[in-house]
Amino acid sequence: MKKLINRVEDVVREATEGLVAAHADVLRWSPDPLFVYRAGAPRSGKVAVISGGGSGHEPLHSGYVGVGMLDAACPGEVFTSPVPDQMVAAAKTVDGGAGVLFIVKNYTGDVMNFELAEEMLRDEGLSVRSVLVADDVAVEHSTYTVGRRGVGGTVFVEKIAGAAAEDGATLEEVARLAQKASERVRSMGLALSSCTVPARGVPTFELADDEIELGIGIHGEPGRERIKWEMADALTDRLLQPILEELALRSGDRVIAMVNGMGGTPLMELYIVYRRLHARLSALGVSIDRRLVGNYITSLEMQGVSLTLLKADDELLHLWDRPVRTPALRWGDGR
Repeated sequence: MKKLINRVEDVVREATEGLVAAHADVLRWSPDPLFVYRAGAPRSGKVAVISGGGSGHEPLHSGYVGVGMLDAACPGEVFTSPVPDQMVAAAKTVDGGAGVLFIVKNYTGDVMNFELAEEMLRDEGLSVRSVLVADDVAVEHSTYTVGRRGVGGTVFVEKIAGAAAEDGATLEEVARLAQKASERVRSMGLALSSCTVPARGVPTFELADDEIELGIGIHGEPGRERIKWEMADALTDRLLQPILEELALRSGDRVIAMVNGMGGTPLMELYIVYRRLHARLSALGVSIDRRLVGNYITSLEMQGVSLTLLKADDELLHLWDRPVRTPALRWGDGR
């Protein structure tokens, strides 16, 4: 294992410390319990939007803390859920009196710990709601989940909910919009190589030089099938087809699209995938109204790609376009 780390047990804390130091204009942090929160929090009268999950998926989630997105994020150890004490402390720090929305990826540990935190906060009198993200079309159940995994669609739900909260929406309205985004977003990914969790020191799985894992999870979970290598257009089609079927896209529909690298994939290759995605959707009469190409939810140094499509309407596009200022996303007044 060759990684730019010091002690394995310090990886998450030191990475978080470095993130906050690099983006001190928008971030603050608590070392114990560990969480990241936006500078200037809490904001009186604003719904607090909080997410979190295992580390190793950067920039998710801490990279999306800031104006127009998350108020706080709770990083767990690599590929391990944060604990309820982190969520409770984060919520108390950023609660502005208008309630708290948790955005939770559908992994068993995340779901259980956020539910416990929600109960603890309600016992203390806070208004708390949760929205689950389960956008992966690859498998119905996986190593870590009951039901579909929450993957790239999490970025979209966090952006939509964060924009609504920034604009002063109530907790019920922010939760409705987050749920709407969650229901209209779908993703699927593939791996060309495994990744190595620092605490293990060896690859999570093995792929032969001519093999690809189709439908991989962001923790290295098995996908739909292991196939022989194919060219980029064919692989893009394999990822896109199940998403098209799930969203029932037809001519005249609009989408927000994300071509996401898994951590070790060059931008050159991601743009080759986007080229095919654009061509396929254009041929169907589906308009890509907004797009992201790059590393937005990763799996350490895994080589691979995922596609995410959100079936958009005027309401969701308006919220997507609202200003955002975080380490990983910045546009509008947040530029």
